Amino acid sequence: MRHGIVLFTSDRGITPAAAAQAAESAGFDTFYVPEHTHIPVKRTAAHPRTGDASLPDDRYLRTLDPWVSLATAASVTTRIRLATAVALPVESDPITLAKAIATLDHLSGGRVTLGVGFGWNTDELADHGVPAGTRRAVLREYLDAMRALWTDEVASHDGEHVAFGPSWAWPKPVQERVPVLVGAAGTERTFRWIARSADGWLTTPSEVDVEENVGLLREIWRAEGRTGEPQVAALGPRPDPEGLARLEAAGVTEVVFGLPDREPGEVVAWLGRLAGKLDHGTLIRP
Repeated sequence: MRHGIVLFTSDRGITPAAAAQAAESAGFDTFYVPEHTHIPVKRTAAHPRTGDASLPDDRYLRTLDPWVSLATAASVTTRIRLATAVALPVESDPITLAKAIATLDHLSGGRVTLGVGFGWNTDELADHGVPAGTRRAVLREYLDAMRALWTDEVASHDGEHVAFGPSWAWPKPVQERVPVLVGAAGTERTFRWIARSADGWLTTPSEVDVEENVGLLREIWRAEGRTGEPQVAALGPRPDPEGLARLEAAGVTEVVFGLPDREPGEVVAWLGRLAGKLDHGTLIRP
């Protein structure tokens, strides 16, 4: 089971490049960052953790662009995977976004994992012209269109939400398939969406039935005709050996720990302590 780190990026505190470099040095496998283009002041959407329009963290207002953040991280690392938890593809033009992700994968040597969300902040989505009722359909079509651009020598897409004629688009990602994880609540509906359109599940930090839900995901995965096993990244577990062992036995492929919102020196020291608890000193990380 891999170990990842997520930094809730903002315009204060440790930079993504410094955090990724420290995480790689400490033996972690993946570095995640989030995405919010903006936060409308007046909102009707309830935050999943607070249950109302209030926000649990002011970094929602200050989030850095994920692709610029990961590009800076790529320039100072060589091994750690570069991921989003989560990106909101439907808030971008899919052709431009496909180019940015392919370029990052090309320049990083094939290290990108795309964690995507449907978007809890439906007011934010609305400002991008995406009605709440269409967000899942739009995301599926965006992924289909981007995959065409990533893999086909002459790519095209003719859909309800994305349409472009035969086109050339390079660079292609280094990876044969850029992994896509869906960050959403563990429901049957979510798991069917994943089994049809993605490569795995990124749990929400407040998920309480991870082990049971992984079993449901794997069952739906097989029922949809998928081979192998889905990737599962669990956000927010405690570094408790017994708890982590249970997650691994259930089929969790990565656990992801959140960095504290502190000064750079404190964050680096915290990473070192966490690595010690996870016994990275005795592990050979690939």
